[in-house]
Amino acid sequence: MSYWPAARALVLLITANLLPWVLGRLCQGRWGAPLDFGLQLSGGRRFLGDHKPWRGLAAALVGVALLGRALGLPWWTGAGFGALSMLGDCLSSAWKRYRGYAPGRDTLLIDQLPEALLPLIGLRAALGLGWMQVIVVTAVFGLLDMLSLRVRHPSRATVRAHE
Repeated sequence: MSYWPAARALVLLITANLLPWVLGRLCQGRWGAPLDFGLQLSGGRRFLGDHKPWRGLAAALVGVALLGRALGLPWWTGAGFGALSMLGDCLSSAWKRYRGYAPGRDTLLIDQLPEALLPLIGLRAALGLGWMQVIVVTAVFGLLDMLSLRVRHPSRATVRAHE
């Protein structure tokens, strides 16, 4: 069994997750038009919120397309991976807004699973992954994402599963 497909998928997943955050830090709020166009749910809560800007989507699409190409994949596979990962991230954000969670709140598994599983399952064949590799990559990504909280949010380094 080759470890390359799983390692490549993990690198793509980390990149899709990290690039929007890095670009957001570098831009310091500039070019941060929200993906949800300010759409509000009943009760005045935003659909996605300000933490999901177009800038982040563009970073994931372009960055993962370029990285995928460098790792031997067609550019459209990388772009699709970035898009599916961001779709998963947006779905988890929308669910958290619907449930009334505070914007930017990190939530165990809800933040990691959709953005990992959508691209890994959706592009499993194109990435050359077996089902066990999908499970392992998702678990490793989830663990790394939770450990990175200390870097991303030093003031709230504990992960809460629910209130």
